[in-house]
Amino acid sequence: MMRVWFLPLLLAVAGSLVGAGLIAGGSPGEGVVLLVLFLLIASLNSPLVFPGSIGAEEARRRSEADGRPIVYWRPGCQFCIRLRIRLGRRAGRAHWVNIWRDPDGAAAVRAVNDGNETVPTVFVAGRPHTNPDPAWVRERLSPPA
Repeated sequence: MMRVWFLPLLLAVAGSLVGAGLIAGGSPGEGVVLLVLFLLIASLNSPLVFPGSIGAEEARRRSEADGRPIVYWRPGCQFCIRLRIRLGRRAGRAHWVNIWRDPDGAAAVRAVNDGNETVPTVFVAGRPHTNPDPAWVRERLSPPA
């Protein structure tokens, strides 16, 4: 569990040190701006932004049972962050697989993207969609009528 927090904590500490150094050096405005920037980047890389990841095999099993999409993603990916933000509260309805933590997930993504780990790759009903429009994914997450 601690490993998922390593990068965000490192960014927060680095931002604090750089910000404090600039403030102490007589540049309080720059120090505060850099601190806020580092904290923003840290939060975007934290597990708080994405729903909890599960393994690719478990995601496939759950998706077959409930019909929900599987989203393959990786930390720091701007397109994954965009998708997550645009899905809003509905994001928790998808099954999220972090390809940097799950070799089977990375292999599944490479298999449908000509050997590249292009994310987000969303599987809906077993069919892959690479970097789909967030509105389209949101429609697939809506509860059935």
